[in-house]
Amino acid sequence: MSQFFGNVEPNIIDDEMLQKAIEEKFPEDLGDLARRENINFQVMTELQLSFKSILQIDNLWPLKNLTKLQLDNNVIEKIEGLESLVHLVWLDLSFNNIEAIEGLDTLVKLQDLSLYSNRISKIEHMDTLQELQIFSVGKNNLTILEDVVYLRKLKNLRTLNLSGNPFCNTEHYTLFVVAHLPSLVYLDFKLVRDSMVRFLHSLTGKSGNSILQSLCFVALGAGSLQKSGLQKHTTAFVEYLNGSFLFDSLYAEDTEVAKLASLPEVEDLLQAYPSWFVSVCENLYNYGLEEHEKREAEVSKFYKRFHEILTVNQQESKRIISDFENQNQRRLDEIYHAGSGDIAESKRAEGKEAILQLRDALMTLEALVSNDLEEPLQDFKRSIDVIASTFVENIQGIYPFQSIQCRDLENQHHEKLMEMTFAVLEKLDKDELEEDFPDDVRGLLVDKDTIVSAINMSHSIRLRKIDKRESDMLCNTYQW
Repeated sequence: MSQFFGNVEPNIIDDEMLQKAIEEKFPEDLGDLARRENINFQVMTELQLSFKSILQIDNLWPLKNLTKLQLDNNVIEKIEGLESLVHLVWLDLSFNNIEAIEGLDTLVKLQDLSLYSNRISKIEHMDTLQELQIFSVGKNNLTILEDVVYLRKLKNLRTLNLSGNPFCNTEHYTLFVVAHLPSLVYLDFKLVRDSMVRFLHSLTGKSGNSILQSLCFVALGAGSLQKSGLQKHTTAFVEYLNGSFLFDSLYAEDTEVAKLASLPEVEDLLQAYPSWFVSVCENLYNYGLEEHEKREAEVSKFYKRFHEILTVNQQESKRIISDFENQNQRRLDEIYHAGSGDIAESKRAEGKEAILQLRDALMTLEALVSNDLEEPLQDFKRSIDVIASTFVENIQGIYPFQSIQCRDLENQHHEKLMEMTFAVLEKLDKDELEEDFPDDVRGLLVDKDTIVSAINMSHSIRLRKIDKRESDMLCNTYQW
């Protein structure tokens, strides 16, 4: 295929790509060995093929013992070619162009699946994934909230990310999901409160499913106001800032921090952080709407003046054309009734001259329109330049929040999280903790380097997402 994606030629997985991936994965001495000899693919258990512009999944059949496969940030359009990877436990297909969930039937050992940021519009074809514990399908094209009910088939599902899909704007979205998936521990990377689960179960116990069904009906029927307002939010460049969307997106794919929520005091920290972060986003959202109103007012003012000038010009043009038509009709009548050829020829000459005069008059009016518009246009450009540049400067400083930026909040949160985790690690070394942590949490608490690496990686990802949201706002402003 010769088509380019973003000026990059799309690829298909071949032996050369696999060889390079293996050399990058292994230490340098093993990389040299891999270059000299044909390596035994069956010893490979992990493979990373991120950012390779891969269009089609193919040629992975020799890697039968893979347990972890990263294919994120490519241009993959279809899930295929994975049938032989029956030992896969972890699969990342985020940030691709996938439109349908398919081709996963043989991956019965899969525990962690990410399809974040694709083009998926329906949750389906996952019946065989009974070991799945973590599923991320955020930022896709899911519009029907009822599709979530399908996930009841996955009895081991504990962590689910749906944030960024259209149906997340539906009122009572969280209640609906938790009501139908009562075994969830994390939804959109926020801890599902036991109190909410008990509340929903109490409703079910008292009146069968009637109240629960009513809640679900309300959830499915609501949300039209949010959708109708989204266009305005988009033109104000602050879409999805009037809530927790930006915060939720920070934790998409971040399963490590979700594991840390079981540590003492960390849960409270993770619950408190969103309120501060969302508050900043709300202020930014309100400021963006105010600036949007100013821009709209300037645009409206300019077009009002433009239409006034144009209306006067059109009226004058119509008057001149009407006078010409009346005079021309009289000349035609005189030519028709003329008794001699000389009179008719004279009238025809007058008609030709009148046409030239009409053209000159209309051209003069055209020039006058341009002159009349020059001053309002310059005023409009100056006003818009001031409004847009002020907006850009304030966005770059996250004005007017007393120098408290989203990035500052993230840095502060990162430091507190690191301190708490170190404290737990120290107590764990001294055998002073009575808590029995899950295996996945203990896997992070093996040593200081492991936990620092995990937390720092998560921190870097969140900072990049914060910077990208700011960059998107600025780019949209410049484009406007």
